[in-house]
Amino acid sequence: MARSKRRLKQTPRFASEAAERRFWETHDSADYVDWSKAAVVSLSNLKPSTETISLRLPAPLLSDLKALANKRDVPYQSLLKVFVADRVAAEWRSSMNRGPLSHKASRARRRAKVKRVSRAARD
Repeated sequence: MARSKRRLKQTPRFASEAAERRFWETHDSADYVDWSKAAVVSLSNLKPSTETISLRLPAPLLSDLKALANKRDVPYQSLLKVFVADRVAAEWRSSMNRGPLSHKASRARRRAKVKRVSRAARD
């Protein structure tokens, strides 16, 4: 379906990002941009925002982490971020595999354990 040729409104100039943000919160971009001519853009160099935290680690664990980082020739904080990200992703994958029946399954496992224990006590 071909869209009718309509005249686009001119995008106003903004005094600040905040002013622009307010404008786009209340206006439809389709009135200002011809999205049929849009192109896919890769923002591969865009870094996610970070937040500084304080983390206390046992000295031996920190020494091991620094040794591993040195072996890989990377900063230890970067290696720690990779390790944490990997583990968080694994935990999410694991929780997704369990699905909505995980509560019922854990109850069934507990019941089976109670039966085994009571059976062993009788014998």
